[in-house]
Amino acid sequence: MAKNKNNQAIWNARIKKKASTLFEKVGSSIDIDKRLYKEDIICSIAHVEMLFKQKIITFKIKNKIIYGLQKIEKKISRGNFEFDKKYEDIHMNIEKKLFEIIGEEAGYIHTARSRNDQVITDFKMWIKSATTELNKNLSKNIKSILKLAEKNIETIMPGFTHLKNAQPISFAHYLMAYVEIFKRDQRRLNNNLESLNECPLGVAALSGTSFNIDRHYTSKKLGFDKPTDNSIDTVSDRDFVLDFLFSVSVCSMHISRIAEELIIWNSDGFNLIELSDKVVTGSSIMPQKKNPDLLEYLRGKSGLTFGNLFSMLTILKGLPLSYFKDMQDDKEIVFKSYDILVNCLKILDEILKNMSPNKKRMFKLADTGFITATDLADYLVKNHSMPFREAYQKTAEIVNYSEKKRKKLKDLKIEELKKIEPKLTNEVLKIFDLKNSINSKKSYGGTSFENIKRMIMKYKKNK
Repeated sequence: MAKNKNNQAIWNARIKKKASTLFEKVGSSIDIDKRLYKEDIICSIAHVEMLFKQKIITFKIKNKIIYGLQKIEKKISRGNFEFDKKYEDIHMNIEKKLFEIIGEEAGYIHTARSRNDQVITDFKMWIKSATTELNKNLSKNIKSILKLAEKNIETIMPGFTHLKNAQPISFAHYLMAYVEIFKRDQRRLNNNLESLNECPLGVAALSGTSFNIDRHYTSKKLGFDKPTDNSIDTVSDRDFVLDFLFSVSVCSMHISRIAEELIIWNSDGFNLIELSDKVVTGSSIMPQKKNPDLLEYLRGKSGLTFGNLFSMLTILKGLPLSYFKDMQDDKEIVFKSYDILVNCLKILDEILKNMSPNKKRMFKLADTGFITATDLADYLVKNHSMPFREAYQKTAEIVNYSEKKRKKLKDLKIEELKKIEPKLTNEVLKIFDLKNSINSKKSYGGTSFENIKRMIMKYKKNK
């Protein structure tokens, strides 16, 4: 329980009996919210500066409180601070220590505020910093992808739909898809900052305060755009938590997708990529094995971030306005999801730096499955004024013939092709070349080598 310097519960004037040991244990959140100590101290300093500006406290009291808070911050950052579960949370642990350092004048620190507005301000500030850190790690992944793509512009592989050979693409084009994906993840995180940039401090427990405070001052001091507009909404709002958890979940899902893809490609059946010994593990019984355990780790962790999102949704779904103890779990949920994603981004970056394409195998697989069939249909439309659906049917006939004869499209003789479509000439044979197929896809966003080069340069310039 939270206590003052005389070791009395701050609410002892009303609640006479000591809380049970079990209640003290379950009511304590200090093991979780001690991560907010920097934000809490910054928030408190801004608050007392505002109280002085508004002539609510004296210059002497302001300076004593700030001195004490700065001393506490140094103790915590150096690992010299003993957190005590008896004092429930980070706010009361700091306040208790402040009483020890400066005496009774520490009691002025909580003038015109509640833990309700204090904690949500701390939490918003922490999530803003966490968003910056996640974006930094996403940028590292994007940089690693760009570097790998630049080396593999002319590396030819099959593009898959339904895990079946569909059309030939550049390996770099595949990699650049994840640049787009992770850029959207960054934008999604940044979009959340708008709702985060309203400062809760000063709404107190739920109704505001009778003190002549200046919420615009503290908002600006703490790096927010403006104060929140409604005190009841402020202390009960956890939309920003859901936004953050959703963004983390989507990013985790994207990491899971690329992990799954690389697991498949690393399998003996596909053998499209090779992983360095730095990012694989062995088997306890099978000496020959090199397992993509880290990729499997990435795939699995997405489930935890999804669970955290749904946990928070479930906590909030039945809560009337305004504040309830249920909300205390929001920090543990967010911290867990953040830690998972940061770790996964670091692992993925390490994998990207320690993987290489099996170029020969990629080309060989791309050269199977009648992968240039769509090019033939397009050729018939462009060169023989044939409606696409008719061209589709003619191409299907040619594919059926090739399959029956156990030949690749590129191995067919012009005489064989003309039996199905008499208009065809020797010119058609060049469209079956994989490189020609790729470079024909010059439409914006397509897989042509020139397109890829431009996109890589665009992102390198704008990084």
